[in-house]
Amino acid sequence: MSGAALAEDTALGSLALRNEPVQARSTARLAGLIDAAAAVIDEVGYERLTTAMVAERAGASIGTVYRYFPDRIAVLQALGARNLDRVLSRVSAAVADQKYTDWASALTAAFDVLVAAFRDEPGFRSLRVGDVIDLRPAPVERTYNSVVAETILDGLATRFDLTVDDDTRFAFEAAIEISDALAARAFARDTEDAHFLQAAKDAVYALLAPRFGAPAR
Repeated sequence: MSGAALAEDTALGSLALRNEPVQARSTARLAGLIDAAAAVIDEVGYERLTTAMVAERAGASIGTVYRYFPDRIAVLQALGARNLDRVLSRVSAAVADQKYTDWASALTAAFDVLVAAFRDEPGFRSLRVGDVIDLRPAPVERTYNSVVAETILDGLATRFDLTVDDDTRFAFEAAIEISDALAARAFARDTEDAHFLQAAKDAVYALLAPRFGAPAR
């Protein structure tokens, strides 16, 4: 399944919803519940999130929460899927932006999208796109970070005519995992640590430059 297809399949956590919203009012109510979950996660972390907290923050009844979500894991799944959908959209736009004239600058722009999500997207620092928790009842071969890596790499390969084989895909996914871990460390405290963000960029470049070539300066 492609990154775009997976994002569509998991948008708003549809795999875990008890009832799909069919009207604008229901869609807005669902979005409000997810927004409330993100706000609570920002305060207490995803580990302590409960459906009661979501209901209280959203100003809704607990029955409204259970109308859409069978449990707290389903709420987390929905938020992770929404984060994934937003990240995929933004990194794809960054990679396609014609002002970036080589793979390294386009990849840096995609990384900056992820950093912006850590900085500005409620709940993202703790949950990200959901790889930090078990989002499905059975193990899956490809994680959400795998989908992010695939989307960015395919965009770069198309724009800059990069040669991509299985080893390159693995190296690129490893680079995304490294950048995600270092970005999470950069935002582990109230004040972001620019040194870890720069270390992420340096590590990714060192891993990929031997495969893609150093951009002309």
